This record gives sequence, C-alpha cells and structure tokens, in this order.
Amino acid sequence: MIHEFIGDLGHLFVITALISAIFAAFSFYKASNPGDLKLSEGWKINGRTSFYIHAISVFGIVFCLFFIIYNHYFEYHYAWSHSSRRLPGHYMISCFWEGQEGSFLLWMFWHALLGLVIMFTNKYWEAPVMTIFSAVQAFLSSMILGVVIPGIELKLGSSPFILLRDALDAPIFTSQPNFVPEDGTGLNPLLQNYWMVIHPPTLFLGFATTVIPFAYCIAGLWQKKYTEWIRPALPWALFSAAILGIGILMGGYWAYETLNFGGYWNWDPVENAVYVPWLFLVAAIHTMIAYKNSSTALKSAIVLVITSFVLILYSTFLTRSGILGNASVHSFTDLGLSGQLLIYLVFFTLLSIVLAIYRWKEVPTSEKEAHTYSREFWIFIGALSLCLMGFQVLIPTSIPVFNKVVELFGSVGNFAPPANQIEYYSKFQLWFAVVIALLSGVGQFFWWKKIELKDLKNSLSGPLVLTLILSAIIILLGNVAEPSYIILLLAGVFTIVANGKILIQLFKSSPKLSGGAITHIGVGLMLIGILFSSGYSKVVSLNNTGMLISKEGSNEFNSENLLLFVNEPKTMLDYELTYRGERVEEVNEGVYIDKNDITNTAIPHLVTVKRDVQQGEEILFNAGDTVEIAPENTFYEIEYKSNSGKTFTLYPRAQINEDMGGLLASPDIKRGIGSDLYTHVSSVRNPNEDVDWSETEEFKVGMEENFFVNDYVTQVLGVRRIDKVEGVDLSPDDVAIKAFIKVQGEVKEYVATPIFLIKDGLVGRIPDEISDLGLRLALLNVHPETSSFSVAANTRQKNWVVMKALEKPMINVLWLGTLVLVAGFIVAINRRYSEFQKMKQKGLE
Repeated sequence: MIHEFIGDLGHLFVITALISAIFAAFSFYKASNPGDLKLSEGWKINGRTSFYIHAISVFGIVFCLFFIIYNHYFEYHYAWSHSSRRLPGHYMISCFWEGQEGSFLLWMFWHALLGLVIMFTNKYWEAPVMTIFSAVQAFLSSMILGVVIPGIELKLGSSPFILLRDALDAPIFTSQPNFVPEDGTGLNPLLQNYWMVIHPPTLFLGFATTVIPFAYCIAGLWQKKYTEWIRPALPWALFSAAILGIGILMGGYWAYETLNFGGYWNWDPVENAVYVPWLFLVAAIHTMIAYKNSSTALKSAIVLVITSFVLILYSTFLTRSGILGNASVHSFTDLGLSGQLLIYLVFFTLLSIVLAIYRWKEVPTSEKEAHTYSREFWIFIGALSLCLMGFQVLIPTSIPVFNKVVELFGSVGNFAPPANQIEYYSKFQLWFAVVIALLSGVGQFFWWKKIELKDLKNSLSGPLVLTLILSAIIILLGNVAEPSYIILLLAGVFTIVANGKILIQLFKSSPKLSGGAITHIGVGLMLIGILFSSGYSKVVSLNNTGMLISKEGSNEFNSENLLLFVNEPKTMLDYELTYRGERVEEVNEGVYIDKNDITNTAIPHLVTVKRDVQQGEEILFNAGDTVEIAPENTFYEIEYKSNSGKTFTLYPRAQINEDMGGLLASPDIKRGIGSDLYTHVSSVRNPNEDVDWSETEEFKVGMEENFFVNDYVTQVLGVRRIDKVEGVDLSPDDVAIKAFIKVQGEVKEYVATPIFLIKDGLVGRIPDEISDLGLRLALLNVHPETSSFSVAANTRQKNWVVMKALEKPMINVLWLGTLVLVAGFIVAINRRYSEFQKMKQKGLE
C-alpha cells in the first residue's frame, strides 16, 4: 500500500513554506520603508502573519518527514535510503538529517524558531531584520521544493517526499508499480553513534544563528542605523559563536570515538569549511566589542559580520554541490542543486557588498589614534590574526573550486590539495595559535587597565615568571623537546596565567565582566591539550617480534601493529594482552555475546543463543532464546592486564563494508586522568571470503569419549531430535538430529551443534563452526547399534586480529578547555543580553 497522503501533505507544506516566506520578505520590506505609519504597520502585520504561516509549514514538513521515517514508509525514497526497521528510535532521528534534504530542513527549522524569537523580542528591528530572515528562508525552502519547471526543464530543489518508484529506474516498478520494499538500506554505519543524534542539530543551530548578526548588520546599513545595530546583534553573535563552536567540538569528539585515524581533527575540507567561518565570527565579535567600548572598528565589524555569514553559505556550497567529492569523505553528492546553491551564495554576497559600498562613506569612523598601547590596537591585531588564520585554511580548501573555475574558461585545472593535510595545515596553524594565545594574555591587561608603557613591566612580570616556572615543570615532566612545541606550550600557559590574574581581579569587583577571561583560559587549556594529545601521541603496540604481520603491508603497518591469536597472551608496554574472540552486541541490553554461542537464523539480525548468557550472577538470556543483534558490527574483545594485576577489557568495533572501502574500524578507549589508551583493529578475518579448510578428518567415537581435533580435547555430549531446522521445511517423515559436541579450548569450553538431516530419503549434513579455534564439525552418522557417532572435522588457522594501540596524553585537558570556553561564552552572552534588555526597557531597542 502506497501512503501517498502524507507525502502530498508534506509537499503542500513545502510549497506553502516557499510562498509564505517570499510574501513575508516582501511585506517586511514594505514595512521597513519610511512613509505612512499606518500603512507600514499594516504591512508589518502581513509580514508577521506570513511568517507564522511559514513557520507552521516548516513544522508541518518536519512532522510529515519524520512520520514517514518512523512508520517505515519505504515507498518514499528518503525513508528507504536512510532508515531501516531495525534502527532504534534515537537513530531514526539521525536518519532525518542524514540526507541533504533533511539537513536543509533542519536548517529551516532552526531559522523558523529563531525568526519567531526575533519577532517576539525585538519589535524595534523587526521589519528590516525579518526581511533578511524571510529571504533566507525562501532560498532554503526552494532547496527542498523538488519541482521541474516545464518548457525549460529547470529543476528547483530536491524533495524529501519523492516516491521510490519515481526516484529509481528499477525494472520491478514496471511490473509492480506499487511495490514497497520490506526494509530500507539503513543509516550509514559510521553515523550510528549517540553524538550523531545531537551533533548535527547543534551545528545547524550554529549555522542558523549566524544569520541574526548578519541581518542586524544589513538592516543597520539599509536603515542608516550604522551604530545602533551593534547592541542587539552582539549577544546573538556570541550565542552563534558558542553554539557553532560546540557543534564543531562535538564533531571532533564523534571522530575521536568513531573513526580510527587516532584523533579528533583531520583537516578534512568539510571540517575546514565550518572552522573558517567560526574564526571570522570570533574576529567579528572582538571588533563589535571594541566598537561598543571605544567607538572604533565599526567598519571592521561590518565587514567581518558579513564575511562570517557569506562563508557559511560558501561552506554550504562546498559541502553540498559535490565539488569536494574527490577531496572529502564527508561531503554530500550533488543532487543537481549546485546551481541553486551558487545563486544563493552570489545573491547574498552581492547584496551585502553593494549595500556596504553604497553606505561606506556614511559609516561613522573614530578619529581616536590606535597607538601601540591601546586596547583598540590589540583588538585589531587579534582580529587580523584570526582572519589570516582562516585564510590560510580557506585557500587550500578551495582548490577544487579554483580548478572548476579554470575549467569554465577552457583550461585544465590541475591544482592539487595538500598531500598530507594534517602536516600541512598544522605547521601553519600552530604559529597562528601562538600569536592568538599571546594576544589573549597580553591584550587583557591593556583592555582592563588601559596600561601605559611604564606599567607594562610590572603588570606582566608576575605572569611571565609564573609562566616560565609552570612551563619548565611541564617540559620536564612531559619531556617536551620540539622547539615549536615549547613555544606553543609557553604561549598556552601564559594566556592561562595572565587571564587567570585578570579573572581573580574581576571576581572581586565585577564577575559579570569575566566572560572574556574565562574564554581565553579555555583557549589556553585547549592548546595545551592539543599539543600533548596530538604532538606527543605515541604508538604503544610496537611489533618487536621481528616477524612480518603481512608481506603486502607497509613498514608502518608491520611495525606499529600487533597480531593477536585468540587466547594467546602477548606483552605490550606494561600490559599483557589477550584476544578473547569475536563478539556481537545485543541491541536492547547492550550486552556482548560470544559469536561461538549463537546460531544464525534466516533473518540476519536475529540469532538463537546456544547457551545461557550471564552478566555477573544474572542470566540475561537462556539457551534457545532468540535475540536481536546488529549483524554488520563485530566487536573484538581484548583483555588488558597491567603489571600491577589490574584488568580491563576493550571492545573495538569493525565492519566489513565493500561499498565504503572495506574495513570500517571504530576504536574503544580506556580513559584515564593523565592519558587515554586508544585501541582499534587494523585487520580482521573477512567472514565473506572463502576459507581455506584442511582436508576432512573423520572420527568414530562413543558418547563422552575423548578424541583430539587439532590438539583440542573433544567429546560428543549427546544428540537430540529436533522439529525445526532453519531454512528447511520438515515433513512428519523427515528426521533431524542435532549433536552437542564439546571442545575444550585454552581457557574455556565451546559447544558445536551440527545437524544430521534425512529429508525425503536423502541425507544432509549442516556443520557448525567454532570460529575462535578454527574448527568446523559435522555429524556424519549415528550408529545406534554401537552407541557411537561418526564426526567429521576440518580445520583452519585459529581466530586472530591485528590491533593498534596509541597513548593520548593529556587529552582531558583539551576536553576541559572546551567546557571552560563554553562557560566563558555563557557569561559573556548573559552580560550582553542584560545590556540589551536594559536598553529595550528604555524604549531604545
């Protein structure tokens, strides 16, 4: 059955959202023009009504799409492409924004909410600001419109409500137009992580909030309120920087937990495309604060606020046009929206530039001299450094765009991105970080004390001495030897100490003013955490056996990984490692179950348990129970035992996914105060490959009689007639017997359950495999006259895994720094919003 109504309703909401956004923009534009006050108020009412309709429509689109996903309406291409019946509810939320259409819709959702907040909180700026808001919403609505204009065959947007039969040219739809798949393709395995439930909406809220300071800025230029826009825009700019920063950091933490490159930032083009606008936004905030306090840097604030929003649009173009397809693993494929995205970018870029140029001479400037020891000078240097920091990343990231532009003019674009992204960007960004850290420390003294040259030595001498002492201790304890790292460490410690001194003074007098100092302390902690966790991360899984793991593997692979065979201990650093075998995760309880203790069924995600599964003294599943697993995931149980006798277990995860390049590995992490032990698998046995089994060996044995299979003591415990065999239809005359064969491994017992089958007079045998030990056992025959059994055995190499372990020192300092950074933003937002509220109560906002 095709559920067409909900899709048609969703599409109607999309059309309504587009039309109402256009009319809201027009109405607010008319209300913004000076003239008849009564007429202006009428247009404002029209604008509000239209935006209310628009917001309701956006919420309706969200409801319809989630209703389709949650109810498994796989006749819709979006649900089929991103969801499946087996996904838990919270991952269905992730399905909502996995695709391009859903991510645009998430962006629209936040814009609609923010627009309502602006309308309710700031009537003074409502009309011009909401004109910009509504125009942005109109462009975003067009991205999910999904219509083709007849005659010129121009496609506008990509609809999330398109039916599968209309999206795929599959033969089955010719014979069965109403065919609906039983299940969807599911969520990208790498996105099945709790951070992917909260990271995208946080990041898109950050994207959405950048339009607010931009809208205030454009409204200020448009209405010739060149200075008044700063006060209402500043709290939103701070909020935007905080949320966008949190979203970026969440992405870094997701990468740290989910990907196996051993870090949290890979300088991927998509990461860069978000990082650069954030840098410009932070620079804009500093110039806005400078203007609030000394009436300088207004023009710089205008330029930077505009640039930060335009860069958000540019990053959207980069990641969604498909232009980064060969340069980034994170970018979306092109859905034919690149032309629309380019128009979106060009429209607001040209609008901003033309308006700024037109009003430029009228924008007031200060005659105050920004001498070297003034706060204005240091604000300018800091903002300039942040911008240069951003440009250093932006230009190489844009190389695919440069190549496309060159190709448009008939030439061949052969500019190549950096071969080693991490090394290339890091070597430049490190020195920018040093400058930012030093400015964050020194600049605070000029800011709060309006210091003169004669007082500079006295003010800085204490922090400098303390910085040198603390840095010397850290250098000795951390064995920091690289000169550039020593300089970065000094800069990071200095900004913590200098801002700490300012913070103590502010807590005594004006705690509300402490946001900047707290934020800068967070920056210093982050720099130290990044320095040690990245610069002094070390591989501890060194292969000292002198034997190659793989002849095809690189020197790095063979030297930095350990080959572990199941239940055979191996020494690593201060630990004894033992690989205990492959595990699957029961999805509801989150319990790891030995793969040898389950039997697969015809349904891949349902398995039968061979023996009781316990957690402590509690029996979670009884033998014979059917449990649900995620069959694509295999966990590798690795037991660590320290020299002191302490034991812990890690479960790194891997998937064999040919569509995504083969092995997809995710780490497991032992977290410590001083460092993390980061473990992931580098190579595993591919269960989809043909196994090279040995020649069959036959045994004729009695009940509970010992015999040896590949040196393991083995016994037939007994046999039992069964009524059901997975995948086989048994008639009353058919016979099926299951044997229970115990094999004593090095540290535990295993039970194989091969089946002997007589169906329609023909004999069949279904062997069972003990993966850990590399054994396959089959029941060849039952000899009732002698109470014995014929058993066949094949062997292969026992189970193994290749693993890599890294030590990430002081990474918790990085995470602590992020929390302190966010706390500083919250304090600053609270202060600026309080100022805005006071002016609003006076009728000035």
